[in-house]
Amino acid sequence: MLKDICKLYIKSIDKISDSFGFISKWLTTILVLIVCFDVGNRYIFGKTNPAMYEAEWHIYSLIFLLGASYALKFDKHVRVDITYTKFSSRSKAWINFFGSIIFLIPFSALMIYSTLDWVYQSWLTKEISPDPGGLPFRFALKACVPLCFGLLLLQGLAEFFKNALWLFGNEEDKKFANLNLD
Repeated sequence: MLKDICKLYIKSIDKISDSFGFISKWLTTILVLIVCFDVGNRYIFGKTNPAMYEAEWHIYSLIFLLGASYALKFDKHVRVDITYTKFSSRSKAWINFFGSIIFLIPFSALMIYSTLDWVYQSWLTKEISPDPGGLPFRFALKACVPLCFGLLLLQGLAEFFKNALWLFGNEEDKKFANLNLD
């Protein structure tokens, strides 16, 4: 029963992460087009546009924020552990299991908590760019920070469950967890 609830949770969160990963992929394409347009505008016509420059870093921020849970799902995030690749699959699963519950989930929760007032203040004042000609909706971008850390927390919990299924479950559970530990 509990195993079925965990599997349903994993499937649901993985689908959500896939959706945000898809958005992040398209934002990357949009960013490339905007940067090319901006560079062309600057070097061919000698014109700069603060809104264009800000749109670039807004989209760049969104790519990383929205793509974080997707990268975690596919184990494509940055690892600082040099020896991790030399460990057995079982050791890697234990590291991921404890790493999720000790570091990833609490850090994500802390980031959500610590950014809520910052976002709230930004929404109260309807914060805009301080630059003349800049973008007017900076408060909306700031709201993505706790939202995306929420997604990362949810995916971290899904990864915790996947590793638990892999460590404590049967062969069918290991197949379902679909961990790339080799």
